[in-house]
Amino acid sequence: MPDTDFHSYEPAVGHGLKHDPFNAIVGPRPIGWISSIDAEGRVNLAPYSFFNAFNYTPPIIGFSSIGWKDTVANIRATGEFVWNLTDHSLVEQMNVTSAAVPHDICEFDLAHLARLPSDLVRPPRVAASPVQFECRMTQMVQLQTAQGQTVESWVTFGEVVRVHIRRSLVAEGTYDTAAARPILRAGGLGDYAAIQPQDMFEILRPQGHRHLSD
Repeated sequence: MPDTDFHSYEPAVGHGLKHDPFNAIVGPRPIGWISSIDAEGRVNLAPYSFFNAFNYTPPIIGFSSIGWKDTVANIRATGEFVWNLTDHSLVEQMNVTSAAVPHDICEFDLAHLARLPSDLVRPPRVAASPVQFECRMTQMVQLQTAQGQTVESWVTFGEVVRVHIRRSLVAEGTYDTAAARPILRAGGLGDYAAIQPQDMFEILRPQGHRHLSD
């Protein structure tokens, strides 16, 4: 008999819902607000919701681009990028930078965002962002299906070589996640979530735990 407690489907066949639930289920997800620069020095800024951290030492972050876009092309050419944390005050500007515009249009200017120079890489930082990671590319991987067919999506990994944190977010030697009020993508046509102090809770892991990835 069919299991009526679950809505089950095969993605290759179709989900049968109004909106694809996949990216709403895997969420909320931190936003990779990536600044990059091409070989001629033209700057780009774009948000990526398929983004996360993947390693402690060295710290490695990564994001997936659905399609070969300016950000990916720039990083392939220069090997560098900056991740900028999007907080609640920057959500409108972040949304503006998601627009598809010609390569010669700078999203910093489009969204009226000031820049800060980076220390170790060429792409600039978003001055209003409370945290920025300067990164050097480690790998760029084109995705493929279980059958080995290539997908028009590329995952870019980068080693974080310099970190900038607004001093007000560090209290007694600890970074205050909720104080930064980061914005996360939650799926749907335009759903987002914000982390606030009342959303936080603590569970200490048992001694000798095997998983150290979080």
